[in-house]
Amino acid sequence: MKKLLSLAILLSLGMGNVVPVVASDNTVLSAGAEQNIDKNKKKDKKSDKITPQKNKYEYINMAWWQQFNDDILNGYIIKAVENNKDLKMATLTIDEYYQNVVIQRAGELPQLQAGFLPGYGGIMDHEAGSFLLPIIASYELDLFGKNHNKTTAIRKLYESSILDEQAAYISIASSVGSVYINIVKLDAMIDLQEDIVKLRKEIFEIMSISNAEGIVSTSDLVKANQSYISGVTDLTDLKKERTKLLHQLAVLTGDSPNNIEEYKRIDYRELAFSGQIPEFVNSDVIMKRPDYIKAEKMLEKAGIDVRVARKEMLPSLNLGGLLLFNSTNFGSLFTTNNMLWGFGGGIIQPLFMGGKLRANLKAKKIAYERSLKNYEKTNLTSMQEVNDSLVSVNMDKEKLSKQKKIQELEQKDFELSKCKFEQGTIAKLDLNQKEENLLSVNKMVYSSEFDCMIDYISFYKAIAAQSI
Repeated sequence: MKKLLSLAILLSLGMGNVVPVVASDNTVLSAGAEQNIDKNKKKDKKSDKITPQKNKYEYINMAWWQQFNDDILNGYIIKAVENNKDLKMATLTIDEYYQNVVIQRAGELPQLQAGFLPGYGGIMDHEAGSFLLPIIASYELDLFGKNHNKTTAIRKLYESSILDEQAAYISIASSVGSVYINIVKLDAMIDLQEDIVKLRKEIFEIMSISNAEGIVSTSDLVKANQSYISGVTDLTDLKKERTKLLHQLAVLTGDSPNNIEEYKRIDYRELAFSGQIPEFVNSDVIMKRPDYIKAEKMLEKAGIDVRVARKEMLPSLNLGGLLLFNSTNFGSLFTTNNMLWGFGGGIIQPLFMGGKLRANLKAKKIAYERSLKNYEKTNLTSMQEVNDSLVSVNMDKEKLSKQKKIQELEQKDFELSKCKFEQGTIAKLDLNQKEENLLSVNKMVYSSEFDCMIDYISFYKAIAAQSI
């Protein structure tokens, strides 16, 4: 009986499928459920080509943000780095992919399982209890490197998740900066709009008196009233937009939107960018963007997947071993008389799979072609974003320069009008209209100045926070 049992064990090991069987003298019992114990919990000590930054501030290049000379802005960016929920999820995703690498790498190592199976059974008129302690070892010999290739492919996904985290930090920092600057911009627009509303109200009141005296027509009075109401409406819209941006800033920094009253910002007259944005940049900056590197990693993974699909058509060699302690008496379970062992191996070659393996290979080749096209697209998109940001910076700076000349002329015109009013050659109504024109030009200039700062942030994001 034991010889037959040993032969069955060796055959099962050779096929890579071990089925433990309990035998005690003339008694044979079926095995119970196996208890799997993972013996591969060692930490991965192999260094990665791309590893997560322990200091997350290295992702966003805080020195670049110092060029705005605004500690309040820097504080919001730091708060976002520490509390933003999207960044927390990006970091957790890295941990998840790392565990997937550990899981896949375990497939390259031998597997060892053990269990304890008490039971009771009988044959004919012989009944007896039995204790079984199976120890099972199995290993797929990776002759062609298929399992190692699978681990490498999973590692590419892990490295891609690190690049996603880097891109997320740069994106969140850019969003915080853009939202904050737009809030400061709206502070300026609201202050100037309030002055415009006051002037329009004063103009309407003057025209109301003039209309009562028959100097101004009712039609002109109605137009003045419409202008005043329109100014009030515009002021309300600006305040609404500022409140929404404050809510957005709160969420970006991981705070409740109910706390926006506590959100401070710099005076819009003091915010200034002291850095220098070049007219041209080296194309090498594109190759350091996280999305570009990720596309490269995914292309490498797709190539590895093709190799794995080819190797799936090759034979696999499985090794296995079994050490079995079996006894009707627990006290004598570990004696050599009650020990049974076996060792075997087998080669399995796929012959007919219904076209599954060839279809899988074709699918992986298609995925590789798709990854290649995505890599090329990312390259083009990266160049576009960098060029677009540079064009915006240079064109908006030129636009601002011309608007400042208009502002100077409008300021001179207003000063001349003040002199004329003091001399009594023009009416107060005319002076108010000149002042409103100046305020409108000031709004235009401030708007362009802040638009330039938004362009700088777009450039920062396009070059992935690199120092140029």
